[in-house]
Amino acid sequence: MATLLEQLSSMTVVVADTGELDAIRRFKPRDATTNPSLILAAAQIPAYQHLIDEALKSSRKRIGTSAAVEEVVEEALDEICVDFGKEILKLIPGRVSTEVDARLSYDIDGTLAKARKIIGLYNEAGINNDRVLIKIASTWEGIKAAEVLEREGIHCNLTLLFGFAQAVACAEAGVTLISPFVGRILDWYKANKGKESYLGHEDPGVISVTKIFNYFKSHGYRTEVMGASFRNIEEIIELAGCDLLTISPKLLDQLKTTELPLKQKLNSANPSVKEDKVHLDKTSFASLMAEDLMAKEKLDEGIRGFSKAIETLEAQLAHRLAVLEGGSAFTHVVHEIFMLNDLDGDGCITREEWLGSDAVFDALDNDHDGRLLQNDLFSGLGAALALGKI
Repeated sequence: MATLLEQLSSMTVVVADTGELDAIRRFKPRDATTNPSLILAAAQIPAYQHLIDEALKSSRKRIGTSAAVEEVVEEALDEICVDFGKEILKLIPGRVSTEVDARLSYDIDGTLAKARKIIGLYNEAGINNDRVLIKIASTWEGIKAAEVLEREGIHCNLTLLFGFAQAVACAEAGVTLISPFVGRILDWYKANKGKESYLGHEDPGVISVTKIFNYFKSHGYRTEVMGASFRNIEEIIELAGCDLLTISPKLLDQLKTTELPLKQKLNSANPSVKEDKVHLDKTSFASLMAEDLMAKEKLDEGIRGFSKAIETLEAQLAHRLAVLEGGSAFTHVVHEIFMLNDLDGDGCITREEWLGSDAVFDALDNDHDGRLLQNDLFSGLGAALALGKI
């Protein structure tokens, strides 16, 4: 019998939800998607360090030796995301999604500028727009920015999508693709409704994506639906037939090693439920989002999480730049890392505040009091640099 992954691939486009190149080589998906959290995870792998270093060096060269560390890091961050995308595109036949800074989620002009810069970097490398999706959070401002970009021939993937209102607004804006987050919807319901588990067909995330899919197909919208953020393979099984599904390497492994018959649950040619057509403006969108507590909370939470991932990645890039350049940059970077981790601003970092690994915290906490002062960070990182460990 064919594996679940083989059967799923015959009825749905499988997308690898990872920035790790080895996983993409292993599963051979058509498309791949990344975000700052995935890039941050991939950046910890030594084999990818050259991508980081090359981007930092070229960014420094491009904007000048007198530019501040923050300017170099901001420039390098865009280049690194595109560099990972370029490497991914060497391994897949389809598209890669590259994300706009989540801190711009409520800034139309900022989103437009960043999206145009990202696509420009791809174009400079000889990659055309059809192979790239620009990921933007599904705020009203993000959706309106995507509407402009789509008219310019820049294709968009609207992410952090949890509610029906977001999906309708995206379809009306003519975006190329949406990524409704199945697992995070389930997380909210488990946390707020007092129910520990749901059967696959009762899963609130599955129900949400099924409704959106059938609505789009019954009203002839061209916007593709890509289910995302899965917690288990049962959710994936219930969405077999969806336009696309973006799946983590862990769950791809489970699908690849499981042999069970798979029934197609969603069919674009024959949507099972027909919803009345809805038209939204900014006011009605805001009203529906205010009524949908789950969607509002998860959108806000997602933007905060993606923003924190970017800040953490920026701090790591600043640290790496200091390693490459030495000198006064190191002092600056230590201060930046300290400020990023001192979440309550009390002048010390506890283990709960520390954004890095426990192993690094333990290595820096020389007096084992469970607190890091700025001097601890400076001396610990300085010693590691001197010994060539970073």
